[in-house]
Amino acid sequence: MEREEFLQVYRHSLAHVLAKAVFEIFGKDEVQISIGPQIADGCYYDFVLPRTVTQDDYKTIEDKMREILKRKEDWTRKVVTKEEALEIFKDQKFKVELINEMPDDETITVYYTGDDFVDLCRGPHVDNSQELLNTAFKVKSASGSYWRGDETRDQMQRVYLYAFPNKQELKAHLALIKEAMERDHKKLGREQELFMFHETAPGMPYWLPRGWQLYNALLDFWRRIHIAHGYQEIAAPMLNSRELWITSGHWAHYQNNMFVSEIDENTTYAVKPMNCPNAINVYKRVGRSYHELPLRFSETSPIHRKEKSGELNGLFRVQLFHQDDDHTFVTDEQIGEEIGDIMDIAGQIYDTFGLTYEAELSTRPDDFMGDIELWNKAEAELKDILDKKYGEGNYEINEGDGAFYGPKIDLKMKDCLGREWQMGTIQLDFQLPKNFDLKYAASDGTQKQPVLIHRAIFGSFERFIGILIENFKAAFPFWLSPVQVAIVPIRTSHNEYAKKVADELFKNRIRFDVDYTDKNMKEKIKANKKMKTPYIIVLGDREAEENTVSVNMRGSNKQIQNVPFDKFIEVCNKMNEEYTLDLIDEM
Repeated sequence: MEREEFLQVYRHSLAHVLAKAVFEIFGKDEVQISIGPQIADGCYYDFVLPRTVTQDDYKTIEDKMREILKRKEDWTRKVVTKEEALEIFKDQKFKVELINEMPDDETITVYYTGDDFVDLCRGPHVDNSQELLNTAFKVKSASGSYWRGDETRDQMQRVYLYAFPNKQELKAHLALIKEAMERDHKKLGREQELFMFHETAPGMPYWLPRGWQLYNALLDFWRRIHIAHGYQEIAAPMLNSRELWITSGHWAHYQNNMFVSEIDENTTYAVKPMNCPNAINVYKRVGRSYHELPLRFSETSPIHRKEKSGELNGLFRVQLFHQDDDHTFVTDEQIGEEIGDIMDIAGQIYDTFGLTYEAELSTRPDDFMGDIELWNKAEAELKDILDKKYGEGNYEINEGDGAFYGPKIDLKMKDCLGREWQMGTIQLDFQLPKNFDLKYAASDGTQKQPVLIHRAIFGSFERFIGILIENFKAAFPFWLSPVQVAIVPIRTSHNEYAKKVADELFKNRIRFDVDYTDKNMKEKIKANKKMKTPYIIVLGDREAEENTVSVNMRGSNKQIQNVPFDKFIEVCNKMNEEYTLDLIDEM
């Protein structure tokens, strides 16, 4: 049995043991069970229980599960008729609902764990509980859920279980979880005063001064790269009339995710969830020639998308965000070279942060728009590009997950914890140019339709910053740090020199904070260390006399004494110019 298959079997089997344990703890007549699938790091089971499960119950559940395993009970698979199944589960309303929905000719199987617990399941499962005795598991959490994820249906309790083949793997996973919790961007964002949310605008981040400094540093980095690659930045209205979204196809395919405003009985506007129709309007404002193509319109205007409240998650899932968007208009012949250049940009950006990525091709969805022959052509183009760049078979194909207007290449990135994130996307679009009747004058004098490439590298600034917060544990590279240098005059008598230092840092566009108060020097240093400032420079009599600084470097107790101030400026400028990951400690 392959390891992944083995993991699925024993994790799914442990879900049954979890359900049996809950039955025995709360009483069979007091428990309604629903489903209990395996997941990436264990399993869960959904229940309706007579009371709320608390952390005090976790050990009780774990102990009961171990007790059940030590009974070494046989697991018996049995094929039953629909009528037999309904009789077996007549007191379990969720199982009855599932059974009633099954086709009459479907094979129905149940699994008995011992003689006193049975569950509706396709399997497969272990043959005897003793096969699970060496596994390691731990209750992860208990939280609210809804039957079938529908908030209008029964409210349930979901008990999550970590489950691994042995104690060593469980211990390693728990250590990883602990590290991930310490890196949680919501926690660090609050502690580092980067962003906040307010109940009056759910899922719409407020950027605090320090966070906005970081945001703008990232935006400046992004702009410099794109200017070098021939991109032109535009900005467009956030509100557009329904007619624009009808033409683009978003009204038919995306209306439920749009914030809509009825102005009067004849006028409806929507806050834009995407930038593409606006870029198309800019393209159409004048006649275009093949000489102008590729024509690249980048945009970072805010966009809004409606999400269910339960799906919002810090900066990772928001309702207001700034996409690092671009819409490029090309000829058929330019597609390969242009997408190759986009992949180079993605590599340059991700490499700057020390992040690796892989590509995935997503193909035609069921609700696709347009001519199937154009879709086939687009998919063939992208596959050929990926074959040339990565080699055939060295990328994933995600069937049916393309956008409704065209296939796409998704860029999946890994962070320092090995977690994979869906980030950039490159989407080839033959449909919107057709919908909007886009043209350009070709070299032979005829009017031809351009191809539209939608693309983003970060995905959104908000989500990417959330990932960076967790990846760097808020100890950002120098060039990205909200405050790069903290100035600490030892006494107020050193404030005059501190002001001179501050003025010079300002001239060199180095972000700084300075504390002119008469607080104790150690207190000032401690406060700046807490905010993970890369360099804290301490200024006293000697530094003022010699025009030097003494430097405390983040992550080290080492103090670099008597650094000539112009040398320190040179070091800071070097890191800002080269976007280095590591702090320089040789001055």
